[in-house]
Amino acid sequence: WDVIAGIATSGKPIYSGASQYVASGGPVINIRYRNRAFISSGEGVGVNVFVGKQYRVSLAVGLDLGRRMDWHYSTLHGLGDIPRAPFVKLAGVYIVSRRLPILLRADIRKIAGGAAGIVGDFNVYTPLPGSSRKFVMFAGPSVTLADRRHLQTVYGISARQSLQSGYPVFSAHGGLEAAGFGFSATRFFTPHVLTNMNVSWSEILGSPAHSPLVERKAQLSLSLSAAYRW
Repeated sequence: WDVIAGIATSGKPIYSGASQYVASGGPVINIRYRNRAFISSGEGVGVNVFVGKQYRVSLAVGLDLGRRMDWHYSTLHGLGDIPRAPFVKLAGVYIVSRRLPILLRADIRKIAGGAAGIVGDFNVYTPLPGSSRKFVMFAGPSVTLADRRHLQTVYGISARQSLQSGYPVFSAHGGLEAAGFGFSATRFFTPHVLTNMNVSWSEILGSPAHSPLVERKAQLSLSLSAAYRW
């Protein structure tokens, strides 16, 4: 067993495309059994179906938090809520080599209801100079793509929503949603006590960038956590 538990706080846009930010907090949970099964506040509940020295493929289920009008009523009024909904995620991680420790990660998830549709992410991470066993830093770019159904639900304005909100009708197209860059730093104070910081910046692209709901294309998020590892 490998168990990590702690608490985290984060700051991020109220919704995708918002110009205002919201702070929140919650638990950090990461439980793994023999590199096969896991329960994680970040990855969901799942199993690693294929595991090798340089790769891992997992299948997991999780919960998409959707979007509520009361998060930012002045902007989201008349659009209705996007309910929370479960999703199934297939993810893969590949490390190029020990001499070139570049980590490639990709996932695709199917949301059943709520925000609906299919969403995929592709990330490339590499350790930064100055990293050590007690202080680890990673950074790299990311790309997010989604099908039309998902992007229309999140960024589109239907005829009915247009009448209720006053926004013009807007139809989103499937394809690129965003591209960005992330940085992660983890400090081990003891073999059991650690802290982590994640910073990510992304730019909303493709048809979502033209949505009336997008107040700011550049989105920034920050999270800080402290945890204990058994």
